[in-house]
Amino acid sequence: MSLDRAQEDLLVISAQLGDERAFEGLFKAHNAALLGFAFRLCKDQTLAADAVQEAWLNLSRNMRQLKDPRGFRAWAYKTVRWRVVDGARRRNLNATSLEMLADISDGSSEPDATSDQIAGKMATLDPADRQLLALFYLDELKLVEIAGVLEVPLGTVKSRLNRARARLRQQNNGD
Repeated sequence: MSLDRAQEDLLVISAQLGDERAFEGLFKAHNAALLGFAFRLCKDQTLAADAVQEAWLNLSRNMRQLKDPRGFRAWAYKTVRWRVVDGARRRNLNATSLEMLADISDGSSEPDATSDQIAGKMATLDPADRQLLALFYLDELKLVEIAGVLEVPLGTVKSRLNRARARLRQQNNGD
């Protein structure tokens, strides 16, 4: 289920007013992408599913606290990111190693050679670059949303994205 911005904003506002069907619509629109994001962070299906489930519970409990409906998507991704870190801590995994394990693969099973080649190239980048490229290209978050998810300034996101693109181009030219 794909929503345009206006539809998503209306669903967020309705969910904030207690409309369960609106919240269900948000769930249907974003759950698969959030599961993919969580899995890319931890490479553990169970941990990813648990983190996303906990995130949805947290989102539902705190929906009224969201001041700007346009911030929902970034808020959801940030919540998932923290639930993955919390879940890793509970399992005695090193939380800082989660980003070291992050993989950029989008999880699709389509035998697209170009996608495989791109995923292979991106896999050789450092974890921060892979995560940033995944949020921008695979999850299609806006720069301001990525800044919210990663909890860094917008300028930092822009410079890191440029650096990651340059590194990817260097690898491509090196072949």
